[in-house]
Amino acid sequence: MKVQGALRLRASLSARIVLLFLGLLLVVQGLSFMAIRAGIDHNARAAIADELAVGERVLTRVLAQNAQRLTEGATLLAADYGFRAAVNSNDAATIGSVLANHGERIGASVTALLDPEFKLRAAAQPDLQELLPVTRRLAARVLASRHASEIVVIGDRPFQLVMVPMRAPVVVGWVLMGFPIDQRLLDDMHALSSVQVSLQVRSDALSPWHTAVSTLPLATRETLEKQAALALDRAGAASSAATSVSLADNEYSGRCVLLAEHDGAAVSALLLRSVDDAVAPYRQLQLALAGLTLLGVLGFGIGSVLTARHVTTPLRRLAAAAERLRGGDYDTPLRGLGRGDEFGELAQAFERMRVSIGEQQQEILDLAYRDPLTGLPNRLQFRNAVRDAIAAAEAAGRTVSVIMLDLDRFKHVNDVLGYRFGDLLLRRVAERLTLQVLRGNDLVARLGGDEFAVLLADLDPETDLSLTLSVAQRIGQAFDGALTLEDQTVDTSASLGVANWPLHAGDADVLLSRAEVAMYGAKRRTTGPMVYDAALDAASSQTLSLLTELRHAVDHDELRLYLQPKLALGSARVVGAEALVRWQHPRRGLLPPMEFIPFAEQTGFIRVLTLWVFDQAAQLWKRQHESGQRLTLSVNLSTRDLLDLELPQKFEALLIRHAVPAEAFCLEITESAIMDDPQRAQATLDRLSGLGFRLSIDDFGTGYSSLAYLKRLPVDELKIDKSFVLSMEKDLDDARIVRSTIDLAHGLGLTVVAEGVENAQVWDLLRELSCDEAQGYHMGKPMPAAEFSRWATGWTTRHAMSLTPGKGLDIAITLH
Repeated sequence: MKVQGALRLRASLSARIVLLFLGLLLVVQGLSFMAIRAGIDHNARAAIADELAVGERVLTRVLAQNAQRLTEGATLLAADYGFRAAVNSNDAATIGSVLANHGERIGASVTALLDPEFKLRAAAQPDLQELLPVTRRLAARVLASRHASEIVVIGDRPFQLVMVPMRAPVVVGWVLMGFPIDQRLLDDMHALSSVQVSLQVRSDALSPWHTAVSTLPLATRETLEKQAALALDRAGAASSAATSVSLADNEYSGRCVLLAEHDGAAVSALLLRSVDDAVAPYRQLQLALAGLTLLGVLGFGIGSVLTARHVTTPLRRLAAAAERLRGGDYDTPLRGLGRGDEFGELAQAFERMRVSIGEQQQEILDLAYRDPLTGLPNRLQFRNAVRDAIAAAEAAGRTVSVIMLDLDRFKHVNDVLGYRFGDLLLRRVAERLTLQVLRGNDLVARLGGDEFAVLLADLDPETDLSLTLSVAQRIGQAFDGALTLEDQTVDTSASLGVANWPLHAGDADVLLSRAEVAMYGAKRRTTGPMVYDAALDAASSQTLSLLTELRHAVDHDELRLYLQPKLALGSARVVGAEALVRWQHPRRGLLPPMEFIPFAEQTGFIRVLTLWVFDQAAQLWKRQHESGQRLTLSVNLSTRDLLDLELPQKFEALLIRHAVPAEAFCLEITESAIMDDPQRAQATLDRLSGLGFRLSIDDFGTGYSSLAYLKRLPVDELKIDKSFVLSMEKDLDDARIVRSTIDLAHGLGLTVVAEGVENAQVWDLLRELSCDEAQGYHMGKPMPAAEFSRWATGWTTRHAMSLTPGKGLDIAITLH
């Protein structure tokens, strides 16, 4: 499947190379084709525009020449003696005959004689009354410029008229001549300029445009009239305007030329040039370009296939070599190393990598499965061996045992004699341990550090455990004697644990784990090799779930607050109480702090418990305060609490939430907690003191704090540890220590509290030593917080005479 995938990848790469080359060629050729096509179209349209402009000038020139010819004919007629004689005879028939004959000679289809008042005297045509309004305009032009012509609409046909005066010597009449603008004129125009001409006529402003005469085929007249009408309407009064029309699947560029417009009647010439005809000469060029493109695609296709093959052939070899490497074949050399190009360099680099990986793989295998110090199998190889042994034993109905060994006091050897000597000792241990294993299918391994293991495979189920114990005892006896290394004699001993499959575990991992549990049990009891027992790791299993249960206890109100009273020695008055946390476990009942506080400190969950106790104490203070009693609260902090830089903000937030002043608390800190990180602890204590909390050092005398640190700390109280107080009435040394501590604290201006007062003798002795406060079973045992108020009221009633007015109630909270 991998090879097929590689082949598909190579085929895909070849196809991508071919497609890339061909795609680039097609894109370039396509862009070139579009650019050429756009250029041809642009140039053709520009040339058409020029031709239409020339056509307009030609049309204008032709009309001007016709007008000049008519004008000259009319002038000759007006000066002709015979015509003048006919005019003087006032014979209308004779005048009309002369006009008709002369008009026929010069090609005029309209001839007439007007009197000076522009009234018709004679005409070759029967009805020319509609021309009379035009004659006045023509006369005005003649008088102004000595010649005049005009294009007019007569019977929906365009005519060109000229008019000249007949003088004797004053104007005695006007000669009017005209000819129709017909097909012949437009054909001449088309022959001169290759431009199609169509005359569009409108009789009045309300009439539609229609084609009077055109060089276009008759089949296009209807379509032409519709599009020409739109073009003429858009052009409006402009003398000329560009337009575009489509006739019979042929696009024409056009030019509208307004020839005449009077009183709504108008004549326009629509000059047209076929775009397709203008572009036609270039189509051969486009076809040639398309042919070149096809040839280029073919050539590029062949070239790209060859290039792709040239590129992918070494890649195929590299892919095959990679497959061999993946399969663990590091011996087959790579072909194609003789090329001098980049692929040859890549192949050579790949070959060097193959050789290097082969060497490294062998080294990795040695490191992965063998301990480099002792040469024994390591944990991974031992685990695999145990797993294989279990599989074989299960098939054969046999059993497997594991002996786990750990040297005693090996860390002490490293600390005293150094790590080099420790390595020599481990090698000697490996040699001695190997000598104790006699069967060929057994295995000795070093699991790590000073921990070794022995696999006893293929055991008889009837004698497996007894045989395993005998081997373990023999191994243990082998380490009873001293070892001599480099003139150094070292007494060694080992702790051994035994576990059996299937008696103690169902798989290899569990078997190793339980052998290790038995080994640590043997290390604790020092009674020789120990066989695994479920009771040995019950505590471990319980610890695994303890953190989850603690979280559940906080979330589901399973914790309880207990209080133990604190009294003033001088007046026997109740001045405070130490708060003790208890856990009301749903299955195990009420648990003392020692069952879970050490674990909470180890895992860091102690921070959650501290905040819980502080929150409960704040609520208690508020209730007592509302009942009329003033309370000052003191919370004992652990090491992890002091290292929490956010602790002051957390306490401040709780004070704000419960509306409790900081002066209501005195926070107790052990010496060891301060000395773990003095600078960080002092920073936290300074911030707490700045908030208004009182501070106390708990268990004073058991730690290692110096007077220099004590002098700098912002503390207000020392609490003497109960180990010095319990027997001070019998032990003079304890009494001296208590006396010195009291004097020291008073000298520093601090209050002194003694805990562990168990009898009246110690009470009296502490009072004589001027101790300020006392705490212990002699006065009261820990009690639920709900009962504390009743107890304090009873105690106060019994000792009312000894109370000192004005004192408040000070509650000290600790996690013991």
